[in-house]
Amino acid sequence: MIPRRASRRLTVGDVPVGDGAPIAVQSMTTTKTANVDATLAQVYALAGSGADIVRITCNDVDAAAGLAEIVPRSPVPIVADIHFQYRLALAALEAGVAGLRLNPGNIRKEEQIKTVATAAAEAAVPIRVGVNAGSLDKDLLEEFGGPVPEALVRSALKEIGYLEDVGFHDIKISVKHSNVPLMVESYRLLAERVEYPLHLGVTEAGPPPGGLIKSVAGISTLLLEGIGDTIRFSLTADPVEEAKAGRQLLEYLGLRERTMMDLIACPSCGRAEVDVIDIAERARAALEDAELPVQIAVMGCVVNGPGEAREADIGIAAGRGKGHLFIKGQVVRVVPEEEMVEALVAEAERLVEEGVEARLAAADLGAGQEAEEARLELLGIQGDANDTVTRRAAVTKIAERD
Repeated sequence: MIPRRASRRLTVGDVPVGDGAPIAVQSMTTTKTANVDATLAQVYALAGSGADIVRITCNDVDAAAGLAEIVPRSPVPIVADIHFQYRLALAALEAGVAGLRLNPGNIRKEEQIKTVATAAAEAAVPIRVGVNAGSLDKDLLEEFGGPVPEALVRSALKEIGYLEDVGFHDIKISVKHSNVPLMVESYRLLAERVEYPLHLGVTEAGPPPGGLIKSVAGISTLLLEGIGDTIRFSLTADPVEEAKAGRQLLEYLGLRERTMMDLIACPSCGRAEVDVIDIAERARAALEDAELPVQIAVMGCVVNGPGEAREADIGIAAGRGKGHLFIKGQVVRVVPEEEMVEALVAEAERLVEEGVEARLAAADLGAGQEAEEARLELLGIQGDANDTVTRRAAVTKIAERD
């Protein structure tokens, strides 16, 4: 387990944040908030794709009115995104939202910020101080010469000071930047200065695949250092892709229990007996539809496949014209090559339903021996890719020739 940075605990609706709570995935709707049905449909889609918290813009009176209908029907806590108009934050609280996001760069009057904090305290609603490099206070830009990490942290600390002045401490903070190294450094600086939970994100990351790469680079760097309590992938794409990516990242890092499929596959090589890329893609499509929370391996040859992927819950490795189905590295069935994907999906479904021990007990007698014979046959033809001792001796002998 990755040691987590110590932080205060708060709750967004029924979702705990900070102080060792599971890292939460957040996304944001792209619909007009006044369109209640469309917004709710997107909220449900996000919740079904792994979002624990959903942020919704509250940019006008109609949006605030829409929130009053959306909040009680939402399957996850709703955070209202507030810009410029502090009264809309008060209206969002009246609508029953579970959290507020305030941008220090565009609500700058101290008395207005404190008014919102007082109302949020009365409603027991946390506030995220959401600093954004693209909307930093112009005075800070002039003082620091640009949106550098020190400027973002200064903005956050100034806003926090206003909240603390009225006794408000249910605070979460973000210091987002579109430049990955600057984003990482901003959060590192902030983590040293405060004990509040932190919300991670690379702002304006752009469309996939670039946006995904930038987001993973910044967010995972910090998570691996123990920094971060909630995350968001800010992609120029369907927000469902944000939720899926966030959930997958946390599961891949071992920071959340697996709820989605994790497909591992060899990159293929000249030793492969089948089109690994095609089989892996067909398996991915079929297994995503099945929504199975298992780790699945697709390996190109039986020589090393089951051993290399022995930690996978289930997998298949190709022999000549056959697929060798294995569970936790143990071959349990041999199937024709054309049935590999279907057999893999069917066995994965049984594995989830019955458990590992039951499926191992149901293994076909002789499957292991058949797989071993296929492995030895291919070894005789191809040689052992892992036989480095033999190859090292041969190379040394050639090098030592006169």
